[in-house]
Amino acid sequence: MTDWKRPFKTIEVGRGRKICDGEDVAILTIGNVGNFAVEACKELNSEGIHPAHYDMRFVKPIDEVLLHDVCKRYKTIITVEDGCLQGGMGSAVLEFMADHNYHTQVIRLGIPDEFIEHGEQAELWALCNYDTNAIIQVVQKTAVTRTTKIMAS
Repeated sequence: MTDWKRPFKTIEVGRGRKICDGEDVAILTIGNVGNFAVEACKELNSEGIHPAHYDMRFVKPIDEVLLHDVCKRYKTIITVEDGCLQGGMGSAVLEFMADHNYHTQVIRLGIPDEFIEHGEQAELWALCNYDTNAIIQVVQKTAVTRTTKIMAS
């Protein structure tokens, strides 16, 4: 159970935070889906794959200091949001990258621009491919792609 009696911590507006460090892949989340990334990182770490995880906390203003660091350090960025992909956090990351001439691969996970049936939250997260399993699969796929490219070199 969460310790609800602990004192509040000040959150600086427009600043994200690093949840865990990693190699090659950075997962950027906003909101509740950060819990999916935490679970995915645990599973992936047990497989020897170590993605970084950042909680962006804000889309406007977006944490440009954090994004400069992420874009310089990681070959692949996966954005995960419980909202529309068009105009969402992933789009804001892509706009930042375009404005600063970064060419990192970005994979966006979230609600696609199509009609989504009604259902329970867990069903819809899986249907839209941004639950824990979807994150694991995308990270595994990028790890396999990187390994294949290294072996081919």
